Amino acid sequence: MAGDGQVTLGSTVIKGNARKVRRIGPSGSILAGFAGATADAFTLLERLEAKLERYPNQLERACVELAKDWRTDRYLRRLEAMMAVADAEHSFTLTGNGDVLEPEDGIIAIGSGGNFALSAARALLTVDGLSAEDIARRSMKIAGDICVYTNHSVRVETLSARSVAE
Repeated sequence: MAGDGQVTLGSTVIKGNARKVRRIGPSGSILAGFAGATADAFTLLERLEAKLERYPNQLERACVELAKDWRTDRYLRRLEAMMAVADAEHSFTLTGNGDVLEPEDGIIAIGSGGNFALSAARALLTVDGLSAEDIARRSMKIAGDICVYTNHSVRVETLSARSVAE
């Protein structure tokens, strides 16, 4: 999972090296990325971690439970953020509309440059010899070249098969 570091307030860049991708869950076996309002995203990350404690080793169930809360709770409904979460087996996009979306090809993209990165990743998926990390890095480079709200300060977190067993 890769994320850029740009944080903007309107059309002004406030920070260029934000950490939008993190490890969560037991032993850091789950990756979470966010886009949107930072405080809202951290609230959702905390809620997801609580769901993961309640439903250990059940990422999909934790995501569905969070999405239900996000959709029905008056406070959470007002949060303006999106999340991308993944473990070694599944990846999901979570939205405030109650969506828990698992892509057919395993590629997720959120945020201002998300569609640019998604398009690039899908094209690069057909290139033999590229690792998931290579695809993520190249896709973020392309998104940063095109989208003014995406920069080249990219952070990548990877999962290994080992983290599934832990």
